[in-house]
Amino acid sequence: MYDYRTFRSGDVELAFIDTGGAQTARTVLLIHGFASNIEINWVGPGWVSLLTGAGYRVVAIDNRGHGRSQKLYDTRSYGSPIMAEDARVLLDHLEIAQADVMGYSMGARITAFLAMYHPARVRSAIFGGLGIGMVKGVGAAEPIAQALETEDPDEIADVNARMFRIFAERTGSDRRALAACMRSARVKIRPEALAALRLPVLVCVGTRDDIAGSPQELAEIIPGARAVDIPGRDHNKAVGDRAYKEAVMAFLAGNDDGRGA
Repeated sequence: MYDYRTFRSGDVELAFIDTGGAQTARTVLLIHGFASNIEINWVGPGWVSLLTGAGYRVVAIDNRGHGRSQKLYDTRSYGSPIMAEDARVLLDHLEIAQADVMGYSMGARITAFLAMYHPARVRSAIFGGLGIGMVKGVGAAEPIAQALETEDPDEIADVNARMFRIFAERTGSDRRALAACMRSARVKIRPEALAALRLPVLVCVGTRDDIAGSPQELAEIIPGARAVDIPGRDHNKAVGDRAYKEAVMAFLAGNDDGRGA
């Protein structure tokens, strides 16, 4: 349905989609979560069609190691700060000065680093599927990496690790690349760095999400940020939820000051 194109961030080839549209349209940049991709996170759940239907230009990236982007097997090739630079390079590639940016789970962490390192490029930020875990951490990486590498899924005892393994198989992911990504340095973000953000921020987390941590606790750190509970949804099911979509669309509309991309 959407044409995939590629660009290079350093020596890494990455895939993206761009719905284009009027030059005056506001751009929304979408950054997916771990083991996911553009299709699973944004196209299938209806985000791309919803946003384009509302008049936004939508750009979405397949993070390195994911989807149609290049697969890398060195842990040093990953990490949210590195992937935030990939997003910034994509904005440069498309000559987009500023975008509203929404990330889900790992994508929310990437969005936070993009906003901290390049504040002029981020008009507003939406953190989906990640609350105070952005600061406190979201659990050990090694059980998930091992679950991705094992040949026998029945050996996986850790519930969250099993969930990620099943998800990776469902998305047809390169499990070895994902294990390298999971083992990369997952930098916890200092509260004072988030407190320094001066842009509209929305934090949305499912009420049954056992991974993300409290959205309210994260929002309390960021000046003016708003937290939204996604009723009855866990980490995986929240992404396509109607309440989540309604909150995001209202947030974007509320921050409409007439500026284009």
